[in-house]
Amino acid sequence: MAFSLAVAGKGGIGKTSLAALLILSLVERANGPVLAVDADPNPSLGYALGHRVEKTISELRNDLLDHIRKLSPGMTKDDYLELGIQECLSEGRGFDLLAMGAGEGPRCYCAINSVLRRCIDRLSKAYPYVVMDNEAGLEHLSRCTTQDIDVLLIVSNGHPASLQAAIRVRELTEKLALRLGRQYLVLNDAVDSGDPAWCAEQARLTGLDLLGVVPTDDALNQCSRRGQSLGQLPEDSPAREAARAILEGAMSGTAPALEG
Repeated sequence: MAFSLAVAGKGGIGKTSLAALLILSLVERANGPVLAVDADPNPSLGYALGHRVEKTISELRNDLLDHIRKLSPGMTKDDYLELGIQECLSEGRGFDLLAMGAGEGPRCYCAINSVLRRCIDRLSKAYPYVVMDNEAGLEHLSRCTTQDIDVLLIVSNGHPASLQAAIRVRELTEKLALRLGRQYLVLNDAVDSGDPAWCAEQARLTGLDLLGVVPTDDALNQCSRRGQSLGQLPEDSPAREAARAILEGAMSGTAPALEG
């Protein structure tokens, strides 16, 4: 069974960058391929990984709707999706990328999320690791896209709005009784992240254990602004080293010691 990680939080706080760095860290371990899932209707995980997506789950669903009346008598909708999943997998170096893509028309994201969830359930059996970059906000929780996850990382930059978003994510996971393992707070690119007392206070405010801190990394910010792969970051970049420590803590269930 795959070990699964999901990243959630307010938009614009570095969720996708963290997800990409975790994927790259898993690839470094060379313990098997990683299933990278971009569950954001506005996909950007591919850019962060320097990888192009050829076909999305949204496009697969649209194909099914276009051809549903033309399916042969022996082919079910599930059979069609099973075949189409392989077309949606974009193969990278050490990872395969699956993207949800944008919906078309009103109130169609729930259906796409349902298809995405089924695809993940089927594919995860073939991968030792799954990393999911969720859309900003809370909708992925109410649609149960973030389900059956071993570790949920809730990202905040310490700003009151992002902390409040982290609190709402935690509260909603409890209210919906989602099947989740451990939940942690990750502080990203926060001005006071070098102060252990300040970091501990942010964790207390959210009601979450603090798993790690990703410090400000100018090289990462430059890559993000230019749409470049984070794989171009130096091996010893602060962000990459922090992601490795966060991954180790997530897998072991132990928060790493934070430097003051």
